[in-house]
Amino acid sequence: METTKNEMPLHAKQFFNKLSNYLDTKIYFYGSIQRDDYFPESSDIDADIFTDNESSTISKLQNYLGVKKYDFRKFVYRLNKTKKIVYGRKVKYEDPDNNFFTEISIYNEKDKEYVLIEHQAKMILPIYISYLLIFLKFFYYNLGIVSNDTYTYFKRIIMNYMVDGTDVEFITTEVSKPKKSDTIKN
Repeated sequence: METTKNEMPLHAKQFFNKLSNYLDTKIYFYGSIQRDDYFPESSDIDADIFTDNESSTISKLQNYLGVKKYDFRKFVYRLNKTKKIVYGRKVKYEDPDNNFFTEISIYNEKDKEYVLIEHQAKMILPIYISYLLIFLKFFYYNLGIVSNDTYTYFKRIIMNYMVDGTDVEFITTEVSKPKKSDTIKN
């Protein structure tokens, strides 16, 4: 999962290579970049980072991405394959000028094996699932006739119920933005 099935756009490849060097850690890719339903220049690229020091990694990511601490959402994820509950943080990064979108998940190193098992289970899908996803994404990305809510709803049905037979138990929370009254005035 350190390499991808589909060729990443050059800008994305450079972004992740620099990020991996900056963090001095491997980056693992999952989601559509590893399957037949990847749409270059439209699909986001999902990535995992595993670390023994989550706080330090988040601080480094803040610096590298130019984002705030409250942009990192906390999550709880009940893995279907191992039934293990894992915790982490997610951050979205967008570079619309280069049609580049990524969502990076940060996990503790101790959960690496379990998370990779979960993500690998959705890398090779039955052909009918792949076709359903390709059609759905074509109508969403290329034709624009499917709303974001409709796309999200049907993608969830396809990836969760049709692949796993159950919904994914995944809860995210947002870190509160500081209130103006909480900031120090100069």
